[in-house]
Amino acid sequence: MSHNLNAAGAPALARQPVELAGLRRRLASMLYESLLLLGVLALTFMVPLLIVGVGMEYTPPGSVLWIYIFVVLGLYFLWYWRQGGQTLAMQTWKLRLVNIDGEPIGLKQGWLRYALAWPCVLFFGVGLIWAVLDRDRQFLHDRLAGTRLVLLLTRNEG
Repeated sequence: MSHNLNAAGAPALARQPVELAGLRRRLASMLYESLLLLGVLALTFMVPLLIVGVGMEYTPPGSVLWIYIFVVLGLYFLWYWRQGGQTLAMQTWKLRLVNIDGEPIGLKQGWLRYALAWPCVLFFGVGLIWAVLDRDRQFLHDRLAGTRLVLLLTRNEG
C-alpha cells in the first residue's frame, strides 16, 4: 500500500476540487459579513469604550478609534482566515480564502489582503468594481495580495 507524502514526510491531503467563487456569491457573503461585524464591533468596541467613557469620563480621539477598529477587525479576519480560511459568513456561503496555489494563506499575506481591502472598498468600491473587468472576476485586493476566494464543492458536486 503506497501513501503520498508531502515534502515534510507527512501524509499529503487529497486536494479537493475547487472553482473560483462567483461574484454574486462573494458580494452576498460580504453583505452578510458586514452584519456579523456589527456584533463584533459592539462587543469589542462599544462595550469597552462605554465602560471607559462612563467610568473614567474619557473618550479617545477619533484617530485612535479608527486605529482600534482597524486592528480589531484585522484580528477577527486574520483569526478566521488562518483557522481554516473561512469567516462565519464565508462558511455560510461555502467560500474559502486561499493563495493562488490553492493553499492556506500565510500571516503576512492575510494582513496584506486585509490592508488592501480597506481602500479597495472605501474608495467608492473601485476594488469591487474591478471584479467586473478582471479576467477571473477577482476583487482588486485579492489580485494584488495573491489570494482568491474559492467555492467549496461537496463530494456530490465535485
